[in-house]
Amino acid sequence: MTPRKPRILLLGAAGQVGRELQASFAGFGEVAYADRKFADFAHPEQVRDLVRRVAPDLILNAAAYTAVDRAESEQALAMTVNAEAPCVIAEEALRLGALLVHYSTDYVFDGSRQEPWTEADEPNPLNVYGASKLAGERAIESIGGRHLVFRTSWVYGAHGSNFLCTMLRLARDRERLSIVNDQFGAPTSSIEIAAATRLIVERVMEGRFRDEKDWTGTYHMTCADSTTWFGFAQAIFGRAGRLLDGKSPQLIPIETADYPTPARRPRNSVLSNVRLAERFGIRLAPWAAALDTVMAKLLLDAEGRDRPGT
Repeated sequence: MTPRKPRILLLGAAGQVGRELQASFAGFGEVAYADRKFADFAHPEQVRDLVRRVAPDLILNAAAYTAVDRAESEQALAMTVNAEAPCVIAEEALRLGALLVHYSTDYVFDGSRQEPWTEADEPNPLNVYGASKLAGERAIESIGGRHLVFRTSWVYGAHGSNFLCTMLRLARDRERLSIVNDQFGAPTSSIEIAAATRLIVERVMEGRFRDEKDWTGTYHMTCADSTTWFGFAQAIFGRAGRLLDGKSPQLIPIETADYPTPARRPRNSVLSNVRLAERFGIRLAPWAAALDTVMAKLLLDAEGRDRPGT
């Protein structure tokens, strides 16, 4: 008898990570895609009802409140979406015996050390967004069950609201851009996150790990190497010539103090991925190589739009 394919619930399917998860998990199982129209995370009981209707074997939670600066004035909403709703999801996953995959952030750390942060380091978020994501992590951990929490960083992709798309948009209107050059992190593409998630989930659901205690928990999942926002911008425009018809703005490096924002950012949010590699044998691509892939996708999409009849 052919084994039944898993029933999958993908939350946040319309977001930049969600869109790539749709592609990565195509053919893996029976997938129910959900965005805010199906369940508003600002109302966690809607999410509970959705999980109960679908009764999945696997829940991929790519939904989140990600407006870092706006969260400073919308603390209650950020906490509801990033902490209360994941708590409800974890409760339902435990009841069903489902595997829950949830994404968190490098912003749970305060950036006060120079070395990459490990999972054993004590979180100390500087802003409401980071605090809300940490609260979500802890809620999932306290409920238990079969779960994987992946902390990632500086997430971007070919679509959505992210640094890459913002830079390309601004470059069409501005000749000069001032970019922060004293915050360090690892730009991580949604393509890399989705591909790594698929591989890990496959290995877990195939039963390669005997004891749930051996794999359940929190892991760092970012592209290799690191840079600053200024370095990231330089790399983007160094690859964007054909997308911008050869136009490239002058980039001016500035310090964090020169660009005040409502939310404080950590100076160093580089994460160590050693635990991910040791447990699952997974290593994401260096951030520059991952950027090459995303830029190639953007160029291919642009050329497709420009073709007659498309």
